[in-house]
This record gives sequence, structure tokens and C-alpha cells, in this order.
Amino acid sequence: MELEFLSLAYPPLIVFAAALLVLVLPRIAGFAVGALSLAAVLAISLVAPGGEHLAGTFLGFEVVPFYVDDFSRMVGLGLGFLGVCSVIYAYSSEASRTLVAFALVYVSSSIGAAFAGDWLVLLFMWELMAVTSTLVVWHYGGEAVRAGFRYALFHGTGGVLVMMAVAVHYVQTGTFVYTEAGIADGIPALLAVLGMGVNVAFIGFHTWLPDTYPRPHIAASVFLSVYTTKTSAFVLYRAFPVDAQSELGIYIAYMGGLMAVYGATFALLQHDMRALLSYHIQAQLGYIVAGIGMGAWTVTSEIAVAGALSHLFNNILFKSLLFMSVGVVIYRTGEEDLYELGGLWREMPLTAIAFGLGALSITAIPGFNGYVSKGMLFDAANPDPHYYGEPEFQALYWLLWLGAIGTLLSFIKLGYYVFFHGESDFEVADAKPGQTVAMLGLGGACLLFGVWWQGLADLAPTLHAQAGHFEFAYPGGESELHPYSSSHLETAGILTAVAAVTFVLVRKPLSKLDLGDPVMVVYPATYHLSRWTMLAVTETYAIVDAAVVGAVKRCYWAGNNPVLAVDAAARRLPLVDVDDRQPTDGGRASTIHLRTSIGTSVLLLTLVLTVILWLLVV
Repeated sequence: MELEFLSLAYPPLIVFAAALLVLVLPRIAGFAVGALSLAAVLAISLVAPGGEHLAGTFLGFEVVPFYVDDFSRMVGLGLGFLGVCSVIYAYSSEASRTLVAFALVYVSSSIGAAFAGDWLVLLFMWELMAVTSTLVVWHYGGEAVRAGFRYALFHGTGGVLVMMAVAVHYVQTGTFVYTEAGIADGIPALLAVLGMGVNVAFIGFHTWLPDTYPRPHIAASVFLSVYTTKTSAFVLYRAFPVDAQSELGIYIAYMGGLMAVYGATFALLQHDMRALLSYHIQAQLGYIVAGIGMGAWTVTSEIAVAGALSHLFNNILFKSLLFMSVGVVIYRTGEEDLYELGGLWREMPLTAIAFGLGALSITAIPGFNGYVSKGMLFDAANPDPHYYGEPEFQALYWLLWLGAIGTLLSFIKLGYYVFFHGESDFEVADAKPGQTVAMLGLGGACLLFGVWWQGLADLAPTLHAQAGHFEFAYPGGESELHPYSSSHLETAGILTAVAAVTFVLVRKPLSKLDLGDPVMVVYPATYHLSRWTMLAVTETYAIVDAAVVGAVKRCYWAGNNPVLAVDAAARRLPLVDVDDRQPTDGGRASTIHLRTSIGTSVLLLTLVLTVILWLLVV
């Protein structure tokens, strides 16, 4: 009976109801309800029975709003646990009730997308996620408003592409319900990868990340840093599932490798702390995307998908932790530029410890969760015969290596200049109790799944425990997953040593560099292109409008003055003599109002075209 009840408890609805209560209850009670709603999501994700729940029809289409399998269960656990910590952090960081209400609706839509069992429900949640995340950005005002507008344009465009992909998928397959084959091949797959590529920050589509996430309230940045990107990466997996053998798989995998390098490189060049972390969202998504691409392309893909989904789960934990710790620094000092800080470990030891836990996790240091999941992805790409990589992944393997070195460099730099370099110019207090609880809760989870890696392997889809042994074998003969084997530890040691030596060599010249992301040219280019396009359209409209109005006026005058019209026409003919005539009353003036606004004209034109299309269809 309890399991049946849990299958009917729809997680997004629970969080949405809590968002409404946050607005009407006293602040502490409302935030407590919000945290409890996400604790309920965590519990439901853990114990709800697998399969389709709440299935039915909508407008004649079969829909599955609530679908539980190993994949959605793992994502739901991560999103639920993070949600509890994020609400506690927001309360302690003086976030307003309105902001948290917006954030909870945003979280609700993200969880709905993760648990969706069909493309129709996914589309609804996808668009709601775009709208509500924009509101979370806009709420802060100031520079966040323009950034939020650009953010909305990106996600609106991506949403349209996903919508088109789903529509063509339905035409080809006749169903919206998820299948093991994922999205239909051909046009739907291409549209889906482009639309989802916006949300997962493919290179060229990524500029909204460093443009938006450094601008809102520090608590808003924590919510934003996880829910859109990680949910979207999971949806990308739904479109290109394990062993789908999609031709796009290898391109997706290599896009992931390039993202890892590109994001880490531009993170290394940042002065703004949250911009640095935003680029590392792209870099870590690169590892996840690479795993999904490898899993969709090759037939030996279990380790790639397990690594991708495990890294997604771990990213939920350590990325939000890093945004929290940097947020506390900004909250206490008011400073965003990492080069203006230094020596804060003496003033803020708890925050420094929390940052250290997150940094050691994202950089894949042994003993922390990122080491385990990133190791799986290295194994999946490694073309050595003792591992699973295909020869086609040789270059991808080295791209992932470069991304790992760049990640280590970035966080050595961030930690050094914020917490250890020189003496602090700020006399500030450490994190508040709620902030500390949230950060250490996430940091503890990062450490737990690094030491107790078997627990992470149990959660990872496609790696199932059986009598204490995992159903996974390296081609070299190992029968168990061993992240702490000598080869893995050696790889981690080499990466760390290379990064440490490189930082010593480049630290001073690096501090003087302030290079912008070349892709950011998209904003001024788009502005000027839009402006000149608008001017071209409006000026063309004005010319056509003047010509049409003049022609209609002449026709109206000719209709009321036929004799004068014929006379005037005859005078223009060669070799024709026409006697001069005296006008009588000159005809009546036109009473027709021929000018109207552009909006009304577009509306009328749309109505006319709609009628024409309807007649053609009939």
C-alpha cells in the first residue's frame, strides 16, 4: 500500500505546492515546507517502484507523466538532496520569499522533466523550466535583467528546436512515449541534438552560461548552476540512450571532449569567480556529453553511460557546493574579482574547507566522488586493449585529459588567490550556520561517494550489484569495478603533478591576462544584425505602404471622376489631341482610412493567410 501511494505521489506537484506556500506562510515556515517538499522528492526517488505511473491520455495522445527507472531514480536523488541544501542555503543567505518561490517552481519543472516518460510531458516541463529560470534571473534586477533577456532568447530558440524534433518524431513513430531507441533517426535526431545542445552548452551555444549565472542573487546562482544543465544532459541521454547506435553519437562524444577543453580554458582566464565556475559547468558537462555520445555510438557502452550518469550525479553535488562557497565569499566581502581577494582561510575557515571539498571533487582527486565517475569516462574512452575505448576515441581520450588538466589549473588558481595568497584585506565573519550546514552536507556527500565508491556504483545505471560483485568486466580480465587500482591512481597522480607544475610556471603571466570569449561576439553581432534587419523591414514596409496607398487613392479618385480620369490618361498618349476641359466640382474627397499600424497590418495579413491555408487544406 505504501509503495502504491508513493507511485501516485507526483514529485513536481509536491514541490509546486510548496512554492505557493512559501509566498503565504511566515518566512521560516515557508522555507521549511520548501525543504521538506524536496526531502519528499528524495524519499520518493529512493523507494518508488519502477515503471510507468499516472499514465493516461491527453488530447487523445498517450502520456506518462511519472516514469521511474534506474536513470530517473539516480537523477531524482541528486536533485532532491541538492534542493534541500539549496533552500537551507537560500534562507541563511537572506533570499526573499518571492525568489525562493520562483526557484521552487523552477525546480519542480526540472524534476518533472527528469521523471517524464514521454516527449509531450517533457516538452511542457522543458518550456516551463525555461520560463521559470528566467524569472529567477530577472528577480534580482539590475544587470540580471538584460542577461535574463538574452538567456530567454537562447532557451526559447532551443525549446522551439526540441518541439520541432518531437513533432517530426511523432510523425515518424506514431507515439510520444519513450522507447529504448530514443528519438527517431534523421531530422528529429538532428533537431533534438541542436535544441538540447543549447541547454547543455555546446560550444557556440554556451554564451548564456557565463553571461547569466554571475549576475543574480548568490542563492539564485546555486539553483541555476544545476537544474537546467544537468536535467537537460539527462534528457539528451533519453534522446540518445545506451546502445542506440546513432550515427550522431560520435559527433556528440567529440563535442563533449571539445567542451571539456574549451570550458576549462576560458575558466582559467576569468577574473570573476562565478564566471569561472560557469565555464566549468560547460567543461564538466563536456565529460557527461562525451559519455552519452560514446554510449549512443558504440556497442560496448555500459561503462560510458554509467560514467556519464554518475558524473552527472556527482556534478549536482560538487558544482552547487562550489557556487555556495564562492557565494559566501561574495556575501561577506562584496567582491567578485578573485584577484582582489586573498588570505581568507584565516577569516573564513569553514568556507575554505567547503570550497576545498568541492574543488577536490571536481578535479578528480582520489578519495572524492569526481575521481570515481571521471575514471569511468577515461576508461570508456581509453583505446588501450585493457579498457573499453574504440580506436575512433583516441583523440577524445586526450581531449578529456586536457580538460582535466585545465580543471586542476583553474581550481588551484581560484583557491590560491581567494584563500591563500597574501594577507586578507577583509575582516569578515565566516559562513552563517545555515550556509555552513548546506555546504558541509554537500561536501560530506562528495567525500562519502569517493570513499564508499561501491554506493555510487550501486546507484549507477547499468552497474548492478550481484552477490557483492558488479556485473562489469574490463577486457583485460578484471571482474569488478576498481577505481582505486594502481593504473587509476597513477593517472590521477600524473594529472595533478602536471597541473601543479604548470600553475607555478604560468601563475604570474596568467594573472595579467584578461582575454574575452571570442564566441561572445554573438551578442553585439546579433544586436547589429537585428537592428539593421529591423530597419530594412520597416523601411521596405514604408515604401510599399506609400506605393499601395497612392495607388488606391488614384483608383478611388478615378472611380469618382471617370471623365477626368479618361481625359488624363488620353493626354499621356502620343499623337492624341484633347481639348482642355474645365473641372466641375472636382469630385468627392476620399473618406477611406488607408493607413494603420504595422501590428494591425500583420494581424490582418495573418488572418488572410490563415483563411487561405484553411481553404487549401479543405
